[in-house]
Amino acid sequence: MRILHRCPVEARSYELDAFGHLNHAVYLNYFEHARFQTLASHGILAEEIRGRGEGVHVVRVEVDYRREVRQGTELEVRTGVESFRKTSFTFRQIAGDPDDPDVIYAEARVVAVWIGPEGRPMRIPDEVRRALGDA
Repeated sequence: MRILHRCPVEARSYELDAFGHLNHAVYLNYFEHARFQTLASHGILAEEIRGRGEGVHVVRVEVDYRREVRQGTELEVRTGVESFRKTSFTFRQIAGDPDDPDVIYAEARVVAVWIGPEGRPMRIPDEVRRALGDA
């Protein structure tokens, strides 16, 4: 996977579960934030997408949890696009140690569909495909 963006996050006390480690659902927030940061860093702005009456809807998420995370742990969410289809694309995201690429806390595959003004899937715009590396 070609990494398109790196997004730092830190595990905060209110994100922990009763056992003192990062709650599994919090990763979904981290991954979502990193996807929007990735799009924005490549000139794909949510405000512009909404302004055209379009959207990007997540239709599937798979997460594999590898290691526990405790309060104060600094993570880096690395985001890339694994594949493109006509109306959808699959992000691959890794929440790992920013200083050691071999330390992976969680990995995700997220399928998103480009939605047109009529509320139905539409072809992903060519400029988006180019920006995200679909040659």
